[in-house]
Amino acid sequence: MITLILIFVSTLAAQPEFSSISSQPGAFSRMGFGARGIGMGNAMSSVKYGNLVSYYNPALSVFQKDNSFQTSYAILSLDRKLNFLNFTKRFTLPRKRKDLSKKKEDALVAGISFGIINAGVGNIIGRDNQGNNTGEFSTSENQFFVSVAKEFSKKLALGISIKFYHYKLFKNITSSGIGFDIGGIYSLNKQWTLSFMVADLNSKYKWDTTPVLQLAGSQTENKFPLLKKIGVSYLSKKFKTLIAAELESSNAGTTIFRIGAEHYLTKNITLRGGIDRYNLRNSDFPFRPSLGISFIRKVGSFILSVDYAYVIERYSPKDRHIVGITARF
Repeated sequence: MITLILIFVSTLAAQPEFSSISSQPGAFSRMGFGARGIGMGNAMSSVKYGNLVSYYNPALSVFQKDNSFQTSYAILSLDRKLNFLNFTKRFTLPRKRKDLSKKKEDALVAGISFGIINAGVGNIIGRDNQGNNTGEFSTSENQFFVSVAKEFSKKLALGISIKFYHYKLFKNITSSGIGFDIGGIYSLNKQWTLSFMVADLNSKYKWDTTPVLQLAGSQTENKFPLLKKIGVSYLSKKFKTLIAAELESSNAGTTIFRIGAEHYLTKNITLRGGIDRYNLRNSDFPFRPSLGISFIRKVGSFILSVDYAYVIERYSPKDRHIVGITARF
């Protein structure tokens, strides 16, 4: 059993620098957030309309109308799980006494967003050196994030996120880490929006396997890939369509292109589509097409939305389905 654990930890925690970004630490946190974003190919860093989450850009919360609560559940194969939870709020900052004469629409605006991403694998069968079944165990990996943002002008908003990671790999083998995101939104006008973001500054796992492996154990440190993103979005009120694109480079040797669209079919139905993970440096890298839909209805003072996204996973027995509920109040 000790040999199995050693191989398992070495495989997951000691990835070589030249390996695919998908096998780098924190891969679960790069799969997207919720049915809306995943349905649009995760090209969301410049999207400032609708229900927002700072996962895609720490500066987005200043554009949230009312309060937004989101929760989503992913249906995955191979006993994997992936869950999302988020709350975003926009509020007006009090002005200094000498500024009270200014118009209400010129008030200073800030926003806050916090959420959780939970991932894991269950029903893992443990075996000893002779192949005997030693029972089942599971893994759990989590990201907790808090973001604050401020509107510095009607065109520019900046934000920062603090992210706490916790990974329970096996019994006494756990790791935690803290990372940061910084981002900005620049509104050219009501139609065009630009964005930039740097993600996973300082994010890393530190492993210590000596509590289980004793003298055979070791201590390792695995840094997350550093991601740099730029994005652009265009809202056409005439055609009731939002189009967004994003370019992401990483120190793991990838340059990822994303594109997505959202069409407001009726007041109560929204359609989505997108392409994620198109690697400009490697055409063999499997990109991920996606589709999505939302059904929206007002219930009292709440605007409720049932969201769904479908993602093709080429090397998985089944494709990915994400189902979520969003409430705006």
